[in-house]
Amino acid sequence: MTKYGSFPGTRPRRLRTTPALRRMVAETRLHPADFILPAFVREGVSEPVPISSMPGVVQHTRDSLKKAAVEALEAGVSGIMLFGVPDEAKKDAVGTPGTDPDGILQVALRDVRAEVGDELLVMSDLCLDETTDHGHCGVLDDQGRVDNDATLERYAEMAQVQADAGAHIVGPSGMMDGQIGVIRDALDQIGREDVAILAYTVKYSSAFFGPFREAVGSSLKGDRKTYQQDPANARESLRELALDLEEGADMVMVKPAGPYLDILARVADASDVPVAAYQISGEYSMIEAAAEKGWIDRDKAILETLTGIKRAGAQNILTYWATEVARNLR
Repeated sequence: MTKYGSFPGTRPRRLRTTPALRRMVAETRLHPADFILPAFVREGVSEPVPISSMPGVVQHTRDSLKKAAVEALEAGVSGIMLFGVPDEAKKDAVGTPGTDPDGILQVALRDVRAEVGDELLVMSDLCLDETTDHGHCGVLDDQGRVDNDATLERYAEMAQVQADAGAHIVGPSGMMDGQIGVIRDALDQIGREDVAILAYTVKYSSAFFGPFREAVGSSLKGDRKTYQQDPANARESLRELALDLEEGADMVMVKPAGPYLDILARVADASDVPVAAYQISGEYSMIEAAAEKGWIDRDKAILETLTGIKRAGAQNILTYWATEVARNLR
């Protein structure tokens, strides 16, 4: 009797033998259009200001921000998400710079939109934390608690001024109950049905936000545990998703990305709109710090983390490496 095969009969390693073969059978591929570049613009500076806890990232001037937007466009990145850093003296309890047409974020939106037109998606962070003197994402009541419904009124105003300033997409990140519905109504009331909403649907109260606080000059006192999600919980993410979709979200996001790949996968499975994930400041800084020490291969670690995020279900990824990686992929 002829004997066919030998032990082991199945050898998956055959499909890993050469770079060309591994490339051919890869199930997940990164593309420049997957990426969105988060960028900070600071009021009143004449030169970009390095962020010490985020090596390679800066608080831009208006001019350097326009240059960064053009570079992202040329690399094939899909969008740029803008965060404004106002003068400290202009912050107040209700975040007035966030609704001032001449606030730094609105000025920057006009600058970038004039520079790139419709070729790059111009996106805006819609939150009060950068503009309040207490650093919270909403208005405080007389007991120092974040007042959900009073905050929604401010978000409605912010959405309208950001749309007027040129935002293609607004990104409500404050985790207030009902924020998507209120913002959708506010935009529709001024005839801006064309402006999309990228909902920060799942945003955990994470230790990995640390470097971001420096990046936006945060004035935060205390923490955000009463409105951002508890890292111990998963089911409530799907509840948040259902609410945001019902209220009119065009896209949804999970933030942070790396520590919450399980949540990202669940949201992607349940969502019928595009899903994004934000590789946040702490995720970025850990890799940069370890690479600087020589402990890991920087470029390989960056690609591995981004591939993992996409494999888990993210169609788009906000990452501070967006332009660099997009260039290398082309």
